[in-house]
Amino acid sequence: MTDIQLCDVGPRDGLQNEAKALSPELRAELCVRLVDAGLRRVEAVSFVREDRVPQMAGAADVLRALDGRVGGADVSALVLNPRGLELALATGVRTVHVAVMATDGMARANVNRSRDENAAAVAQLIARAVAEGATVAGTVSVAFGCPFEGDVDAGVVDDLLGRMAEAGAAELVLADTIGIAVPSQVRRGVERAGAHGRPVGVHLHDTRNTGVANALAALEAGATLFEASVGGAGGCPFAPGATGNVATEDLAWVLEREGVSTGVDVEAVVAVAHWLEAHLERELPGALSRPGCTPAAV
Repeated sequence: MTDIQLCDVGPRDGLQNEAKALSPELRAELCVRLVDAGLRRVEAVSFVREDRVPQMAGAADVLRALDGRVGGADVSALVLNPRGLELALATGVRTVHVAVMATDGMARANVNRSRDENAAAVAQLIARAVAEGATVAGTVSVAFGCPFEGDVDAGVVDDLLGRMAEAGAAELVLADTIGIAVPSQVRRGVERAGAHGRPVGVHLHDTRNTGVANALAALEAGATLFEASVGGAGGCPFAPGATGNVATEDLAWVLEREGVSTGVDVEAVVAVAHWLEAHLERELPGALSRPGCTPAAV
C-alpha cells in the first residue's frame, strides 16, 4: 500500500474557532508535542487578518518559536493572499496550504470574493509560491456541501481541482468543511480527484459522526493524505454549524487496526489532547481522549 500521511491541523484549524485564544508560545508547544508523538506533518498557523481570526494572531511568532524544535517534520502554513504568502516564506516555511471555495456563498463569507474570483486569485498564488520554491497543497473547501448553498456540483469541484493542479499544486485535498459527506460521496470524490495526476488528500469534519467512516472510504479510493486534529478540535468561523475535525488519535487508531502504518504513537497523541484540554479549559470531542477510552482500554 502507498505510504499514508497524517497531517495534524489542530494548531491551525483546531484552534481557529476556539473561544479561548492560546499564546504563540503555547501554539508552538502544541506543534512540538504533536511531532514528538510521531506526526511528521503539522499545519501550524494561518496568515490571516488578526481582527477576523484573533486565535491565529502572532503566526510568525509561532514559527520562530519552532526553529530547531521539530526535526525533519513538515511544518506548513495556510495562506490566503500574496501578503500572507510573503510573510510565511519569510519565516522559512516551505510548505503552504491554499484553499478555494466551491460556492459563491462560502467564498463571499470567507474571502469576500466570488467563487471564480477566489479560484483565479488562488491559481496565481500557487504559481507564485511554486516559483519561490515552496510546495503547495491545494484544498477545495465545502467540496461536499455548503452551509449557504447546500449541495455542491461535483463538476465545479473537479474544475477547481484541475485549475490548482495546472497552477502547480503538488497535492489536492477535498474538504468536508461542515461534516456533511457520507462515504459513497467521499469515495467518488477521491476517485475523480485522482484523475488530475496529483496525490489526493481529505480534510474531514466529524459534525455528523461520519469522519472515520469517510476516511476509510477515502483510503479505499486511493487517498494518501489525511488531515485531522488532535482531540477533534476545530471548526470554521465562517461556516455556520461547522464543528470539530475528525480526531487525529481516533483516525490513527483505526488505521493502525486496519493494518495501515501511520507512524503515530496513539497514546502520546491522547496525552497531547489532554494537555490541550487543560489549556482550552474544556473537554474535546475525540473518542479516545475521553476517560475510559484510552487505547489500552479498547
